[in-house]
Amino acid sequence: MAGFIRDGDSGTAAYYEHEVAPHVRRLRSRALRDRLAESLLFLPIMMLAGAMLLALLLAEIDERYMVDPSEVITFTPDVAVTLLGIIAGATITTAGVVFSLLVVSLQLASGQFSPRVLRGFWRDRHGQVLVGLLLSTFAFCVLALARIDTAAEHAPPLTVGCALLLTLLSVIAIVVYLDRISRNQYVGRIVQRVARETQSLISELPYGPRIGVKAGEPVDPPDVATLGQPLVVTAVTDGWVQQISRRAVIGAVPPDTVVRLETRVGAFLTAGTPMVTMWPPPADPATSAHLIAEAVIIGVARTMQQDIDFGLRQLSDVALRALSQAVNDPTTAVEVILRIGSVMRPLLLAECPAQAVRDHDGRVLLTPCDLDHTEYVAHAFNQLRHYAAPHPSVVVPLLRTMAMLRDCCLSGYRGEMTPDRVRTIAALDRQIELTLAGVRATGMLPADLAMVEAVAAGATGTPATRRPV
Repeated sequence: MAGFIRDGDSGTAAYYEHEVAPHVRRLRSRALRDRLAESLLFLPIMMLAGAMLLALLLAEIDERYMVDPSEVITFTPDVAVTLLGIIAGATITTAGVVFSLLVVSLQLASGQFSPRVLRGFWRDRHGQVLVGLLLSTFAFCVLALARIDTAAEHAPPLTVGCALLLTLLSVIAIVVYLDRISRNQYVGRIVQRVARETQSLISELPYGPRIGVKAGEPVDPPDVATLGQPLVVTAVTDGWVQQISRRAVIGAVPPDTVVRLETRVGAFLTAGTPMVTMWPPPADPATSAHLIAEAVIIGVARTMQQDIDFGLRQLSDVALRALSQAVNDPTTAVEVILRIGSVMRPLLLAECPAQAVRDHDGRVLLTPCDLDHTEYVAHAFNQLRHYAAPHPSVVVPLLRTMAMLRDCCLSGYRGEMTPDRVRTIAALDRQIELTLAGVRATGMLPADLAMVEAVAAGATGTPATRRPV
């Protein structure tokens, strides 16, 4: 990173190396790990390379040291050739079947639930290990066949024994994979996985290893209209913002600079649109712009590296698909609503990072695009309440979930509440009001409407008057 400092100031270069580079390296390594975790190629290729090296190593050991294999199980060369050939043919055929099963499971999950839940199937380590085992067994057997001397008295015992062990492991892995792939198609496991990933990120708020370190102390945002002409840094590529290091962004500008992020994690950036605005323009704008660009990771899809809102998006998508006329599965929608409640409760109780902070050198970072609690409430329920309106069996648990979240915001406050908590309660009340208005607009049967109105009235009452979700 210091190589981009062109002003000849070794102290400045050392500062950037200390303050910016570690955070950028952390972002890049996390992005690389995330891509490798979703790759169906990386782990199998590593296992394949390991199996090829193992085959060559065992062949050398057999040739040098296993000259009298009377104490181990041995095969004649002809039997070993036949056995290894059968294993190689069977494993490569099975690999094709496994790939077919994987493609079918991805199609079912995409059509039944949402394309955004496919990442959980890609990241399934058991499936990656199974593919790697099958490819490794095939490659090992092919290399072993090339090293067998049909004129010898016996086949290489360690090589043949390892081939049999790999075959046994492959069979076990196939059984485990079939069990997992059948269980992972259950909607409960899919939404549980998404909820756990989201809750893991929420547990780090306001700062944590993945969310990001503290960039400064909260301050009142300055009036940028009085700061003069700014420097605008634009995005150089299209894509979704996967990660942002606030500490790297604020460390990339000179002291006493005001920096405003014009995007957030989970937003889509279009090339040429503003990404960062800073007042006043730095003496070396190209360097600062480059360092800021390094602190924002952009990819082709949203990920769960820092994006809490993406977890809510995945859960909502599953519920919306369940409420569609093509699927018509209100029970799944209810299950997702309950999971959304379990995610939103700790989220509404957690402290969000401040949207205006100042560091010890007078740099001010503004992040007005970051989501607050009211926006999380809107993202969780806006679409759900609209499509759930015609279904009394879905609306009732939706209202009770909102009531539970309202209660958790009220809990622990006997005096004056914080402004953020007041706004969050108002947002939940607004969602309850809009849900009831949407139900009335559907022309629901009077008995069903009366039941929903009773639940809505109790949602803003005292907790003792409510029934469980």
